[in-house]
Amino acid sequence: MRTLSRSRFGVALRTNFRIRLGGGIVCLLALGAVVGPVLTPYDPTAQALDARLQGPSLAHPLGTDALGRDVATRLVYGARVSLALAVVATLVRLTIGTATGLLAATGGELVDAALMRLVDVQLAFPGLVLALVIAGALGPSLTNVVIALSVVGWATYARVVRASALAVKDRPFVQSARLYGTPRRRIVRRHLLPHVVSPVLVLATLNIGTVVLAAAGLSFLGLGAQPPTAEWGTMIAGGRDYLRSAPWLTTAPGVAIAATVVGFNLLGDGLRDVLDPDHVETDQRRRP
Repeated sequence: MRTLSRSRFGVALRTNFRIRLGGGIVCLLALGAVVGPVLTPYDPTAQALDARLQGPSLAHPLGTDALGRDVATRLVYGARVSLALAVVATLVRLTIGTATGLLAATGGELVDAALMRLVDVQLAFPGLVLALVIAGALGPSLTNVVIALSVVGWATYARVVRASALAVKDRPFVQSARLYGTPRRRIVRRHLLPHVVSPVLVLATLNIGTVVLAAAGLSFLGLGAQPPTAEWGTMIAGGRDYLRSAPWLTTAPGVAIAATVVGFNLLGDGLRDVLDPDHVETDQRRRP
């Protein structure tokens, strides 16, 4: 992966359309999650049965649900839960995967073989199915969803980090550091770790949208956030009985989930283009 100068990197960030569009969507969602609850006059859990299933209006821009709760309010509170859950699960995945990948790349053949077989076993199971099993065994809660999604996602990071570290491990500057007697920990921190940051950053950005979708799916099945907690998956589950009479109950959180996935995917693709110019050149050569 080629390195960019700081000035060229800044220009690439400002001019890349995917980064601007994806970053704009992500910033808008994050701003809504932070500022929205302060601006809304409604309580996301307080019931108002006399206002149940009202359509969009000035008082309730996205309507109300079957218990009279403002859907827009629950949507922005749900953004806090969904985004925070996705970020925490992604950070746990990244930490475990990066540590495992670096240990496999620097720990010798036996350590490498043992860790990679463990990674292969984890990757052999379908991710969502394994998450369902873990969350079902631990019980319904947001903490258990984070654990389940972290367990099923760290192996991908381990493989990416290991491959990046092995590509740098035998370069002359790393060999020179070894000849000078530099401790392994210092070599990993100063020479290997900086070279795995870019691919891990891209992978983490792409993964956040996937984690949001998976967390919403687990909550939809009753394994994540529990009522009356405002969370996008539980909002869709609560509105599925009113698809014909009150479609806004599922449309609003569904659009929010879709926008989150699209935003992070665009941002991740743009970061890949900026951090790995060779990828862009390869794609251009393949085009007719």
